[in-house]
Amino acid sequence: MKLSEIRSEIISGSYDAAFKKLYGEDCDISFVRNRYAGAVDGFFSQYSSIVKDDSEVCLFSVPGRSEISGNHTDHNHGKVIAASISLDIIAVAVKNNAGEIRVKSEGFPEDIVSLDGVDKVNEGEFYKASAIIRGVCDGFIKNGFADGGFYAYTTSSVLKGSGLSSSAAFEDMIGNILNHFYNDGKISYVEIAKISQYAENVHFGKPCGLMDQMACAAGGFVAIDFADPKNPIVEKPDFDLSSHGYSLCIVNTGGNHADLNEDYASIPAEMKSVAAYFGKSVLREIEKKDVMSNISALREKCGDRAVMRALHFLNENERVEKATAALKKDDIRDFLSYIKASGLSSATLLQNTYTTKNVHEQGISLALAVAADVLDTKPGAVYRVHGGGFAGTIQAFVPNEYVTEFNNAMTSVFGADSAYVLKVRLFGAVQLEKLL
Repeated sequence: MKLSEIRSEIISGSYDAAFKKLYGEDCDISFVRNRYAGAVDGFFSQYSSIVKDDSEVCLFSVPGRSEISGNHTDHNHGKVIAASISLDIIAVAVKNNAGEIRVKSEGFPEDIVSLDGVDKVNEGEFYKASAIIRGVCDGFIKNGFADGGFYAYTTSSVLKGSGLSSSAAFEDMIGNILNHFYNDGKISYVEIAKISQYAENVHFGKPCGLMDQMACAAGGFVAIDFADPKNPIVEKPDFDLSSHGYSLCIVNTGGNHADLNEDYASIPAEMKSVAAYFGKSVLREIEKKDVMSNISALREKCGDRAVMRALHFLNENERVEKATAALKKDDIRDFLSYIKASGLSSATLLQNTYTTKNVHEQGISLALAVAADVLDTKPGAVYRVHGGGFAGTIQAFVPNEYVTEFNNAMTSVFGADSAYVLKVRLFGAVQLEKLL
């Protein structure tokens, strides 16, 4: 599609088939058209002086993700389930021969990265988008793939700080564009996710697992076994939540995330202290019977909370296996029973619903209480803490007929913009033209 034509083609409906695959047959098609047309306008505003009107332009989309089960297990080589969601980053992009990548993200300054010397890690660039771009290019080259220049304008509906992985989606977006522009779209989502993780760990300066990048790149539900973190086992159960009449609801309870590092760090540290008692480095290397037969000694050596967190990990791995099997069987009832048990374990054993440093602020616990009041009488509804916990979001699987009541209850407590009704998106990182 030529740059001079794409806006009118979007508005006239030429991309509607792709939009409906990404956002559902019942999506607000006018809103989606205007969103993409607005991104094209943003591209024109930024790059019209250096990009010709007859340049070939492409549209790209990468979803955010929601953690489903396996809460705080990946750092001890556990098992997780995550899912792509209907919130996404979209990009309008054009190839260039200028030896550079230039990305303007809505609301942020433009990032310009030369393709020369992308293998050099610059600590002064840590935590900047330019470091991610450089790191993805470096990862492509190190893995024998081609890189190259492009101009891109991006806009995102994946809220920062919501636990829906906006940074992983951006990483996968850079890989997505390079994949289709310079590698014929032949690089697998697994490879793109690994490269994104490399970029975040090495160039961006932030340690992370692979779950976020994998879930954003893959689409649908994804089950990941981190027994070997460098080569995780990835499965994609064929399961469509919407076909069962459910919505995935996320509620942002707010709260102060500024001083939670100690809370987050305590979980892997305490879990590993239990593993260390048995001469192991991570909990994946021990069995539940080891803990149960040594509880008295473990309480004295590691403390009660560490023991409970270890039990959460060991039970959670079993739940992830069973929940994955339920997804494969298309058994929504069994699946949700394991999600409910996982949420209860997070609240009682893992204990990540609030920080003990500020017991006066317990947004997640309050949200779970409100959810219980609304949903416990509704058959099939399940709710739980979402993601890292201590502050932030809860997650609920809600039958569609109860969604409005649930959201009204949540917004009355946490504000008008606190509740989000999402779909599990079946497509991961994509070029939209390939969906037409």
